[in-house]
Amino acid sequence: MDTFARTVVIWPLQRQVSPPSDLRFPSPCGLCASRASKKSCRWSVYDGQEHGLFMEKLDARIRNHDREIEKMCNHHFQGFVDSITELLKVRGEAQKLKSQVTETNRRLQDDGKDLTRSMEELQQCRVQQRNIATTIDKLTHCLPVLEMYGRLQEQMKAKRYYPALRTLEQLEQTCLPRAGQYRFCSIMAENIPRLRTQIRDTAMTQLRDFLESIRKHSDKIGETAMKQVKKSTVILKIRSNVSLDCAAPLKSLRLNSPGPDVPGAHDLVDFSPVYRCLHIYTVLGLRDVFENYYRKQRRKQARLVLQPHSNMHETLEGYRRYFNQIVGFFVVEDHVLHTTQGLVNRAYVEELWELALSKIVAALRTHSSYCDDPDLILDLKNLIVLFADTLQGYGFPVSQLFDMLLEMREQYGEILLKRWNITFRQVLDQDNYSPIPVSTEQEYRSYTAQFPLQDPDLDKLPFPKKLPFSEFVPKVYCQLKEFIYACLKYSEDLHLSSTEVDDMIRKSTNLLLTRTLSHCLQYGIKKKNVGLAELVQVIINTTHLEQSCHFLEEFISNITNVPPDTVNATKLYGTSTFKDARHAAEAEIYTSLNAKIDQFLQLADYDWTAPVPAGGAPAASDYLVDLIAFLRSTFSVFTNLPGKVAQTACMSACKHISTCLLQLLLDPEVRYVSMGALHQLNTDVHECESECTTLTHAFHCSFSSGLSSTHLKYSISFNAFLVVWMVAKLVHIRLYPVTTGSPCIQFNLTLFSYKYKNNTVICVHF
Repeated sequence: MDTFARTVVIWPLQRQVSPPSDLRFPSPCGLCASRASKKSCRWSVYDGQEHGLFMEKLDARIRNHDREIEKMCNHHFQGFVDSITELLKVRGEAQKLKSQVTETNRRLQDDGKDLTRSMEELQQCRVQQRNIATTIDKLTHCLPVLEMYGRLQEQMKAKRYYPALRTLEQLEQTCLPRAGQYRFCSIMAENIPRLRTQIRDTAMTQLRDFLESIRKHSDKIGETAMKQVKKSTVILKIRSNVSLDCAAPLKSLRLNSPGPDVPGAHDLVDFSPVYRCLHIYTVLGLRDVFENYYRKQRRKQARLVLQPHSNMHETLEGYRRYFNQIVGFFVVEDHVLHTTQGLVNRAYVEELWELALSKIVAALRTHSSYCDDPDLILDLKNLIVLFADTLQGYGFPVSQLFDMLLEMREQYGEILLKRWNITFRQVLDQDNYSPIPVSTEQEYRSYTAQFPLQDPDLDKLPFPKKLPFSEFVPKVYCQLKEFIYACLKYSEDLHLSSTEVDDMIRKSTNLLLTRTLSHCLQYGIKKKNVGLAELVQVIINTTHLEQSCHFLEEFISNITNVPPDTVNATKLYGTSTFKDARHAAEAEIYTSLNAKIDQFLQLADYDWTAPVPAGGAPAASDYLVDLIAFLRSTFSVFTNLPGKVAQTACMSACKHISTCLLQLLLDPEVRYVSMGALHQLNTDVHECESECTTLTHAFHCSFSSGLSSTHLKYSISFNAFLVVWMVAKLVHIRLYPVTTGSPCIQFNLTLFSYKYKNNTVICVHF
């Protein structure tokens, strides 16, 4: 109650201090103006010396407010008392409530401590959760960076540079921006350019190693490719020989697709470095730099590959290595062309091939010109064909190579002619110039298989018998066929028509016949040790070879499948060749026979001053007897010659004897001819006449040209008369014959003496 009383007493006092109810306080917005007016009032009071009045007014004002306050308090006092009374009534309840509230507060405080502790723990847990979430979020962005960087290090260690470059690009563009500004991210970002440079340099090093590797393996790659093409070609030929219909499925066979047992270029060389380097430089934006570098290095390697060794022409292996390297080079380029996108294009490869083709052709022309072995030329031709077919299978044009092979064919033909020239000469030197004796049917069939002999009369003869020709004929005929086969071998696989092959073979055979064989026959005919028997055998041999020419024609037609009657087909000149050789042999026979006759006539030793023999006609001269014996043995060999040749030889011999006897009589050194000398000469002429008669019956010919004894006597006497008459005319002396009754001109037996200006005297006794 005291408390409430104090409150009641104090409260009015407090209210009394408060300003009067009618005192108006300015609004906040007019505060400054109110303050200014009050300040001006105070200064006006102080300045006017009216502060006493002001104080009175203020006291009156205070009293007035006190009265109003008292009224108001009195007016509300009862209500206040009632309120206090009611408040006192609820005091106990308030105490209870207070104690309950206190107890409740205590219990609440006790329970709140646990709750507060739990809340603090919860708050701490929530903070931790938030931190964990933040950490997880940060790690979510950082872990990929770390994982990717770790993967990058592993890829670099494993030398997987292209994936490493991709990882590096992803790390730089995606992961590092998401991770934020961390120190390790900055370090990684600083290392990225260095890693790129390292990858680029390493890739370039691997590319250089790759280029060196393919430079070393080009030989093996080319060898493998050429073996594959050769194997495919053999298969095609076998199947085409078995059945023409079986060759059609093989047309789809790709030459550059390796078989199951033949390794391809990718099996011999690892192309991954070039692919990897290409991808790396593409990712780095340096693809043009890489392409230019690759092409430049390959051009340098091409120049090295296309430079042949100086001794390449010595062996076929040198050419094979040269071709293997070139094929390997272009197989690699073709593989790169088809497995990369734009590293090399078709235009670049074709340009490189055109450059290579010109150098290859020039090198082959130069080195093949040094070769003088036809077998090596033929092997080289087959190697060039295989080389051309291999590159043609990869799409490279090779027409220039086949044109060059046609040029080499002429060189090959010349070398063949030289070889066959040696062969023919060896056959000639080894020939015995005797008919071939055969004692059995097997031997006979063996020779007729070598040479097309068609002689029914010879077939009917019993064994043993002799073939008309010598070993020279079948050997030469076989060599002619071998030459044709050699020409045919060169013409194979040159993509020529049958007509072109036939024409080439015939032209080469004509050169062999007209140049080589003709010269060899002339060589055999002109040899010093060749006698008449050998010349006779040469004529017989050439006659049979001439008859075999149409068999050669048929042989060529059979192997080329071109009919011999084809329009514009080249004809063989064998007939004319053998005819010329036979005519040369005949002329040599005539010359040799006359030379032998001259040798015998050189032994003639007439005594031109001999008297007339008393015992009748003298015997024939010894030299003439030997000459006739020689002629008999010689003409016995001529029985195998054609009749015309034998007749011509016989007539030539008789004519030459006649001429030589006449020359003996008209020799300028003969100054005097006695009747005894003429009788001896007449006896020799009679002997020649009788021998001529024998030869006439032997060769079934008549000497209508006047080679009888009478004609010979007439020729000698008449020519002697003419010579003497011409001499007399030259020295202005007359010569008068007495009678001319018989074919032999008779002169009177008067000794004429002729004296020349130089006192030389010729005496003829008729």
